[in-house]
Amino acid sequence: MISPHAIIEEGAEIGNDVSIGHFSIIGKDVKIGDGTKIGPHVTLTGHTRIGKNNHIFQYASVGEVPQSTGYKNEPTELRIGDNNTIREFCTIHTGTVEGGGITQIGDDNFLMAYVHIAHDCILGNKIIFANGSSLAGHVVVGDQVIFGGFTLIHQFCKIGAHVMTGIGAVSFKDIPPFLKVAGNTARPFGINVKGLQRRGFDEDAISSLKNAYRTLYRSELSFQDAIDEINKLALNDENVKVFADFLVSSDRGVVR
Repeated sequence: MISPHAIIEEGAEIGNDVSIGHFSIIGKDVKIGDGTKIGPHVTLTGHTRIGKNNHIFQYASVGEVPQSTGYKNEPTELRIGDNNTIREFCTIHTGTVEGGGITQIGDDNFLMAYVHIAHDCILGNKIIFANGSSLAGHVVVGDQVIFGGFTLIHQFCKIGAHVMTGIGAVSFKDIPPFLKVAGNTARPFGINVKGLQRRGFDEDAISSLKNAYRTLYRSELSFQDAIDEINKLALNDENVKVFADFLVSSDRGVVR
């Protein structure tokens, strides 16, 4: 299951039932969990920890040093969870000291071809990146987000859970949870109703989120006054509370 043409440096830790394809390179500080499949011509380097049952396709570069002018060869890390799919030509970098030292990817994520995950990004679970999507450094992404093809997210942005972006969306600000956004620069286009329905949100929950959305984007209230009103709605709805808490915690401001 491990090609004789693969290069595995001394010190690398390979779990049970791992397959490694022709001409792949596994660095000395890499750990690969059980059941993971590494295709041909993959480069795994750096202080990289890969969990169980992942599938990394040919020509991916995983664990390379960050594209940061301040990086001084410190032993920063990349941690990848379980059951992720990483397709051709994806690039995922380790963290930086000033960013906390770790780039982290959760479980059950699907990265299509040419996706880039920069240093110090923190990703949740069940996220889909369509082809060519890119995250700059220090981006935080919640669970079950769908990035349309060639979406670009500026450094230090936060993306809330259940967001969906249109193809070619470019965001320089935080995107609150449950939204659909599109355009360059990205603008909100309502609640991600279809996505929420597929994930089991009932009509009452979706209706409450629509009310919160209208309060923020359609009421012509100031940002702070809108938050105050949404906090009232959040008293009876945990999803609206998630929405409100995100708004309060935003450092860059949210898409408007």
